[in-house]
Amino acid sequence: MGYRLVVVGATGNVGREMLNILDERQFPVDELAVLASRNSLGTEVSFGDKTLKTKDLDTFDFTGWDIALFAVGSEATKKYAPTAAASGCIVIDNSSLYRYDPDVPLVVPEVNPEAVLDYHKKNIIANPNCSTAQMVVALKPLHDRAKIKRVVVSTYQSVSGSGKGGIDELWDQTKSIYNPVDEKPAKQFTKQIAFNVIPHIDVFMEDGTTKEEWKMVVETKKIIDTSIKVTATCVRVPVFVGHSEAINIEFEEFLDEDEARDILREAPGVMVIDKREDGGYVTPVECVGDYATFISRIRQDSTIDNGLNLWCVSDNLRKGAALNAVQIAETLGTRVLKKG
Repeated sequence: MGYRLVVVGATGNVGREMLNILDERQFPVDELAVLASRNSLGTEVSFGDKTLKTKDLDTFDFTGWDIALFAVGSEATKKYAPTAAASGCIVIDNSSLYRYDPDVPLVVPEVNPEAVLDYHKKNIIANPNCSTAQMVVALKPLHDRAKIKRVVVSTYQSVSGSGKGGIDELWDQTKSIYNPVDEKPAKQFTKQIAFNVIPHIDVFMEDGTTKEEWKMVVETKKIIDTSIKVTATCVRVPVFVGHSEAINIEFEEFLDEDEARDILREAPGVMVIDKREDGGYVTPVECVGDYATFISRIRQDSTIDNGLNLWCVSDNLRKGAALNAVQIAETLGTRVLKKG
């Protein structure tokens, strides 16, 4: 016996990736509805060897459906998610709308799977920000061993994190560099993204941080431990898919780099590729299409008593969005709904 499953926003990058991952992981689906706005109504999407036509989100009745994976923006989520939840359908939301709601669990299944049990407060579970998701997968097993005091992270985030428009802008600007007659000014980003890096993701806040940086701080505390201090600098880079992070960690007690490497090798969702030689590390190009969060460059930080540095790479459309949502649905299945 499987699930009656809904994918909301099925025509977008993340929605299509959700469908791919549901098929790849053989999620037990008895019936699948794919929804989109009226602008995309009737658009065909693939699910395994099947081709499905999207239905109208505005008129869809969620009654009797088990789980809805939402891959639309906060405004559409605000309008439709409460309706779905009130009908008895459990919402797994990929937007930022509910992440900071104390009555909505924020879940990364490798890190805090038990949090799904709190879904009943609003019938909604939140998916974290893509840059947070991969970082906490790396941090949690180390925190369990030597309690983390402070994290300093610098991100190198791909343009796909801003949607299809970001991908198109990088592509068009890159071509225009070689054809100056066809100039492509910045629209999606605040400055040229081709052959450039931009230390600005989301809006600026009063203290000078950006909203993306604030998200990493607040979400890490909610998912792992409120006592962890986090400071982040988030940078958009001219990479199509795959977020990278340079992470500096300060622990309450000493943790040797070799032990940290062994711990991470055994951690769920983590793949350690860490050879001290040319190419003995993972880059964004190599992580695309993979489920794992890759860890490289694990080494002691000699400037503090109990410090480590590491390099963390993951496919942001997968672990940072679609995969994590599907994993939440799987966790719901084993811990709550018990079908399949």
